Amino acid sequence: MLSQVQIIWLLMRGHRLRYCLALGCLVGATVLNYGVPLVGSATIDYAIGQKPVGPETPFLIRRLLEILGGPDRLRESLWLATLSMVLLSALSGIFSYLKGWQASLASDGIARQLKDRLYHHLNHLPARHHDRANTGDLVQRCSSDVETARQFLASQVMEIGNSLILAATALPLLFSLSAPMTFVAFSLIGPLIVYGYFYFRQVKHHFKGVDEAEGALTAVIQENLTGIRVVRAFARQEHERAKFAVPNARYRDRGIHLIRLMAWYWSISDVVAIAQIGLTLIVGAQWIVAGKLTVGILFAFLAYLGIVLWPLRQMGRILTDLGKTSVALTRIQEILAVAPEADPAPAIAAVNPAGISGRIAVRDLHFHHASTHLPAEGRGALNGISFDVHPGETLAILGPSGAGKSTLMHLLLRLYDYSSGSIRFDGHELSTLPRKWLRAQVGVVMQEPFLFSKTLRDNLRLGQGDAPEHEIEAAARTASIHETILSFEHGYNTLVGERGITLSGGQRQRVAIARALLKRPPLLILDDAMSAIDAETESFILNALRERRGRATTLVIAHRLSTLAQADRVIVLDHGRIIQTGTHAELAAQDGLYRRLWQIQTNVESDFRSELTTR
Repeated sequence: MLSQVQIIWLLMRGHRLRYCLALGCLVGATVLNYGVPLVGSATIDYAIGQKPVGPETPFLIRRLLEILGGPDRLRESLWLATLSMVLLSALSGIFSYLKGWQASLASDGIARQLKDRLYHHLNHLPARHHDRANTGDLVQRCSSDVETARQFLASQVMEIGNSLILAATALPLLFSLSAPMTFVAFSLIGPLIVYGYFYFRQVKHHFKGVDEAEGALTAVIQENLTGIRVVRAFARQEHERAKFAVPNARYRDRGIHLIRLMAWYWSISDVVAIAQIGLTLIVGAQWIVAGKLTVGILFAFLAYLGIVLWPLRQMGRILTDLGKTSVALTRIQEILAVAPEADPAPAIAAVNPAGISGRIAVRDLHFHHASTHLPAEGRGALNGISFDVHPGETLAILGPSGAGKSTLMHLLLRLYDYSSGSIRFDGHELSTLPRKWLRAQVGVVMQEPFLFSKTLRDNLRLGQGDAPEHEIEAAARTASIHETILSFEHGYNTLVGERGITLSGGQRQRVAIARALLKRPPLLILDDAMSAIDAETESFILNALRERRGRATTLVIAHRLSTLAQADRVIVLDHGRIIQTGTHAELAAQDGLYRRLWQIQTNVESDFRSELTTR
């Protein structure tokens, strides 16, 4: 496992030159900033105080006096000292600006790359991971946690560099002015650093708790907003409010505890900083009276102490942000550490560049959801099923809920990998086919069709982005949605809401069917794709699909037997096993689950029609 320093160093890849430039500007700003107290000290002692320059004069002050033309000239032109201090401060400010600019450019670039990397990685994680993941928590890791890292890389990395530069340069400089006074001026810094270390260990732990509480809070909000219509339909607003109050209170309590911890650090560090300045001033005044120190040297020490103490006091903020960033990077790394879907090299495209023909052979297929501890019958598992599908054939799949119908579809799409057995497409084992290449050959309509918050045209072109207008309209006509789309004010340019919420359930399903047909796949999977469509529209769609028979191998899952009656063959699943297979006529004539379901649905429809007739 990489350390946090290694992770930060790797994140800086491609932006290290900018950080080097920022560090160079920081060194320049620090050196120039150091010059201001030196000019003041030399002016006070040697220009105003008329102290003679001798061997005991610190080397840096002697060199500065030489640059300014000597004590006599400085005494005659005190404006030189003022001008020098202003120029040094101005140049230091320019270098500080350049430092911040370069660091911000680098951190923004890192954040963009990290978000792109996370988004790409999430799109390639196994379906099992998304089954267990919390959407709200993932959103926070990709947004809030990345922003935390960006802020740290933009400012606090430079602050850490500033502290190291100050430690490396301030001590030698102050020792050259007065070694005894240096010990006095830094006597309380050591305890402050030790306290800062223990504070960092505590704040890191508490930030982890705050981040987790925020993730749980985000998840509740996301779930509530997604299901807001269900909440209102069942008048569950008060229940949802009470449910939200629990993670909200937990987030508040952990946040308050963290703020209290930070307040203690800032208070103690302020007391230590003020005490350090007071101690330096008192001892310095006594040594001036005793002749051991000059006023100019004390001025320089107080000025340098202000320069050094501020970053040390900022160490609290640095440690706070470091703890928060450490937690954020750990949470980000937890996502990146999950292995993406393994895929073989796409050599299959060379075997059949035109794609699959639609021939499927399933042999002794087994699968179970390892996340559940229920018996095999209760898992929606597949327990040794075998069947064949010929190119252009329409195969219907029927069975009660939990029989394994949708699970079989997920395996065919390689959303999951089967435990044992074999699935072959055109003689090639499914597990050897690249997922992306395979899914390009399949058009699928899920049980719950998902539409993006785009125009209807964009949603229809999802599988074929360059589809011409006439093909879009032809697919829409086949799915019996073309006239409905034209009735909208903006037609195919109509924006659908999030998840297609502005459309009815039947309209969403018909758009999803048209989207799959527009892809012109050699294999079409309809997973209960007409459950929300009325019988008349369903009949129209089935007739249109029947006219396309032979163009694609079609697998149809449905609970309405009228949907399955036109299939070439029907297989009946129960508890993950095939219990019947044959045509509609064959299965309706023999005892079994299919015949019972057919009689029930036929009787219900007959009773319903007779009731309408009597009325």
